[in-house]
Amino acid sequence: MTQFQDLARRAQTAMRDVFDATPLQRNAHLSHRYGAEIYLKREDLSPVRSYKLRGALNAMRKVMAKDPSRDVFVCASAGNHAQGVAYMCKHFGVRGVIFMPVTTPQQKIFKTEVFGGDTVEIRLIGDYFDDTLAAAQAYCAEVSGTFLSPFDDEDVIEGQASVAAEIDRQLGHAPDHIVLPVGGGGLAAGVCSYFGDKSAYTLVEPAGGTSLKAALGAGQPVRLDELDGFVDGAAVAQIGAKTFARLAHIDPDRVLAAPEDRICTTILDMLNVEGIVLEPAGALAIDALADVAEEIKGKTVVCVTSGGNFDFERLPEVKERAQRYSGVKKYFILRLPQRPGALKEFLNILGPEDDIARFEYLKKSARNFGSVLIGIETKDSANFDGFFERLDAIGMTYTDITNDEALAQFLV
Repeated sequence: MTQFQDLARRAQTAMRDVFDATPLQRNAHLSHRYGAEIYLKREDLSPVRSYKLRGALNAMRKVMAKDPSRDVFVCASAGNHAQGVAYMCKHFGVRGVIFMPVTTPQQKIFKTEVFGGDTVEIRLIGDYFDDTLAAAQAYCAEVSGTFLSPFDDEDVIEGQASVAAEIDRQLGHAPDHIVLPVGGGGLAAGVCSYFGDKSAYTLVEPAGGTSLKAALGAGQPVRLDELDGFVDGAAVAQIGAKTFARLAHIDPDRVLAAPEDRICTTILDMLNVEGIVLEPAGALAIDALADVAEEIKGKTVVCVTSGGNFDFERLPEVKERAQRYSGVKKYFILRLPQRPGALKEFLNILGPEDDIARFEYLKKSARNFGSVLIGIETKDSANFDGFFERLDAIGMTYTDITNDEALAQFLV
């Protein structure tokens, strides 16, 4: 046993005073689909519905063991890390000051308040996370508090590695293959450090936040110029220095980028088929199975479902993006002749499985044509081939804007 494995197992033991081990469940649906023995490590079933509780617990218990007088803990987070810190502040009976951006959804603020109770104070500062982080660090220095990093801290990494220690105990051996989400890198650094070369790895980042891939290419952490915040639990502009030091040996080919729209199809699949609620970051590992399908056949595979803090107000957006990715929903701008019967002529070309989901028509009397924004849903993406053929046959001009992000964000 390595020293790191020993530390991770000690952290795992300490966690049993706070919460039970999360389940390692064989998933029959995914195992059948991919011809492998696929297990889900259900971190979405922790008391705060994410693995972040582990790092907060381990870091806080170590600080308090060294200096029992430490009683003010500070963090900056708009999500799972805030909830983990709040939960542990209440458990240890210490004061927590949690800084969140002003734009944080009320649901996340409420859950943090519930977990922390009277021990936690929430401060809403800054429109962007960088401003929130700067305010948190300045306050922490002012009151001589302890700053709790969400990922770039050895004690936090060690705490996240308890996920691997539990997998080892529950499975009885190292898995053949482990699929892990990557944001700041704390979970991946911990699990990869624990299992070492005993397992093969696939690390998955959201396509709009590939900070590990960029760091591997540059040989050091670098800040991304652009960041898509849809996968909010894993969209990190720069991977941590300490986490990267533990992941720098990873083959860049083992780091995959999952398209945000495809992740939406995985969220819906797990919800509708399995009744499992996953946030976008929590679905990353399962989503990547499609990319390694041939590699994992016949093997024992563990996917870490890292979080289930999904705000159901986002469900319409998730469904929309999933439909667009699957090709069963398209948007286009149609030039409709301004003459009697033109609209009826268009409606007649719709197939039996086609449905109009959006229709906006602007008629201008000085023009021969009007512009129509149309959204069409169908049951099979192949139906659009016939639809567009019929549209061409009657001579109507149209522009497909489904994949035009600028137009789609503005119009749809």
